[in-house]
Amino acid sequence: MAEDTDIVSGVSGRYASALFSLAQDDRQVAEVADALEKLDSLIEASPDFQRLVRSPVFSAADQLKAIDAVLAKAGISGIAANFVKLVAAKRRLFFIRPMIADFRKLYDASRGVTRAEVTSASPLSDANLAALKDQLKAASGGRDVQLDVKVDPAIVGGLIVKLGSRMVDGSLRTKLNAIRLAMKEVG
Repeated sequence: MAEDTDIVSGVSGRYASALFSLAQDDRQVAEVADALEKLDSLIEASPDFQRLVRSPVFSAADQLKAIDAVLAKAGISGIAANFVKLVAAKRRLFFIRPMIADFRKLYDASRGVTRAEVTSASPLSDANLAALKDQLKAASGGRDVQLDVKVDPAIVGGLIVKLGSRMVDGSLRTKLNAIRLAMKEVG
């Protein structure tokens, strides 16, 4: 548990550590991780759900009733569902996404997985993703790398890659901005 606190800290980290410990005790870490990923995707996809989670206007009872319905409809049950209901009852639902992120960090560390965020201007082919994954695996000391890929046409071209605390911005937008700045300094 001491190494858990090295990975996560704060309120969300304490909740995530407690959930991770409980899931380990019940040998259900993978199931809880999958359920939390599903919940996080649901929150991400719905502005109304985001408002419910973030807004202090809703009472704990209203949040709990809505969360219960969402969990049932999504097929999320067991430890993950009980955890989310507890968080809602304790009026900490606005912390649920950071809690999920901290749980994900603990889960990844337990499996020896490193996450990389990749942003590209257009979708990458399977071959490009595989090559990128191999390069990132080498850069991370041989650890398995899981890619979280996002498409953002605003970067114009190239890639932005975040691996742990390191970030490489090879986007065309950044290069054009650097050229624009250099031209202003010369003129």
